Amino acid sequence: MLSWLLLAAAALGASTLAAVSGFGGAAILLPALVAVFGVRNAIPILTVAQLIGNGSRVWFNRRELALPVVGWFALGAVPLAFLGGLAFAAAPVGPLKRLIGAFLILTVVWRHVRRGPPWKPGVRAFAPLGAVFSFLSALVGSVGPLMAPFFLAHGLVKGAYIGTEALATVVMHVTKLAAYKQAAILTPGGIVAGVALGPIMIAGSYLGKRILDRLVPERVFARLIEVVLVAAGAQFLLWP
Repeated sequence: MLSWLLLAAAALGASTLAAVSGFGGAAILLPALVAVFGVRNAIPILTVAQLIGNGSRVWFNRRELALPVVGWFALGAVPLAFLGGLAFAAAPVGPLKRLIGAFLILTVVWRHVRRGPPWKPGVRAFAPLGAVFSFLSALVGSVGPLMAPFFLAHGLVKGAYIGTEALATVVMHVTKLAAYKQAAILTPGGIVAGVALGPIMIAGSYLGKRILDRLVPERVFARLIEVVLVAAGAQFLLWP
């Protein structure tokens, strides 16, 4: 019972943070899931819970979605997410997590030291981005912080960014779950655990949407994103 209470608190905090910043939820929820279920079971359970959480964020921001971005993202995401899911069972993820952590921190540094106009990716650029991010997501559980700079650089902010990134992530998660099932690492118990956390994830998404709409101006929103990027990067670098 105590373990489930801690998981519920982690799920609520994770979903609320993700609804405000677009990512960071896995950084909170994954360690709690690992402590209770172990690494190999934790990532499929996390995927089920995040599928529900991201789906609710899509609904709460449905009027602001950039559907062409999602369409091009899905073009690259579906095949690579499936391949990444099959590779997950035997992949050494420690070095990959540290590389991602360094990238995230350097991204924030680059945003402050660069000269000249920032790069704005077009919608077609999201096809190769979807391929890369989906493969990595299948290996390490979530790459929301890694994806964030590209969605933001496209010009998406607040609800448009949260909803569009969430819908792109839904595409990844559905494909990953199919691969995990094929590789026999998504168990009925794991599905039940992930679904059980679903209502809490939805509640956090609703709370985060209210916070985002009422309390977070765009300038503060950008700074919040950077803080979460640095925190997530540090966690990846220090991952045991």
